[in-house]
Amino acid sequence: ALRALGRGALLTAVPALRALRRARMRVVLAAPSWLRDVAALTGAVDRLHPTEDLAELAWPGPLDLAVNLHGKGPRSHERLLALGPDRLWAYAHPDFPEVKGPEWDEHEHEVARWCRLVSWYGLAADPADLALRVPRGRRPPPGTVLVHVGGKGTARRWPPERFAAVARELSRRGHPVLLTGDARERPLALRVATAAHLPPSAVLAGRTSLRALCGLVAHARLLVTTDTGIAHLATAYDTPSVIIFGPEPPSRWGPPPDRPWHRVLHKGPDPAAVTVDEVLAAVTGRPA
Repeated sequence: ALRALGRGALLTAVPALRALRRARMRVVLAAPSWLRDVAALTGAVDRLHPTEDLAELAWPGPLDLAVNLHGKGPRSHERLLALGPDRLWAYAHPDFPEVKGPEWDEHEHEVARWCRLVSWYGLAADPADLALRVPRGRRPPPGTVLVHVGGKGTARRWPPERFAAVARELSRRGHPVLLTGDARERPLALRVATAAHLPPSAVLAGRTSLRALCGLVAHARLLVTTDTGIAHLATAYDTPSVIIFGPEPPSRWGPPPDRPWHRVLHKGPDPAAVTVDEVLAAVTGRPA
């Protein structure tokens, strides 16, 4: 099963991967090696085959079935067919008339998209089947709010001074606040901490493994973030969240609409259109 993308992309494919596993298939996920821990927490993957990007895709032996959970083609179709599988499950593409899959819907939610693909081939997939196992590890202090200051690509980011204003106000209200992000985002998180009058110890960006981050999200009271991978972890662990969207619409990448403890803020393609007051108002409406 090819999904050589990021954390959020993997988490939106979990119901489809579980459908494959329930069909008594041995599921090998071709995905970046840094996603190994998250893949294990799905309970749907027998093995992760390190594939940092599509150009690296290779397979050493016979292959019964290849499933394209990566995209609509043509490149992903071409790379998978080059492996010589007995069968390929994929969306239809005019360049590959031999692939008799369903038609691609550009506006479909990512979870529904991959459920529909495997369902077309006869498997039962539940779009609500998004939960992950909770890893063992150190828990954050009770009532902790995670503020994730980073995001994939600058277009999805919210101004750091606004994150600082939110973190400062949450701290003033008595909530333990921790700032998360990856190693590249640590300088940004330290800047936000300084502006929010938080100690350096509150900055976990660059100091937390992906497995530990899963545990933090699972036990947090609330997550405040932009549209990035950690938002999908909040969905997986039913942790209340406030998610600032843009430029991608929540109709494609947002949390399930039947879960009111996830509050989505979207005012167009620019996340900066969302104000601090709007985020704080959404936080106030979150369950304790």
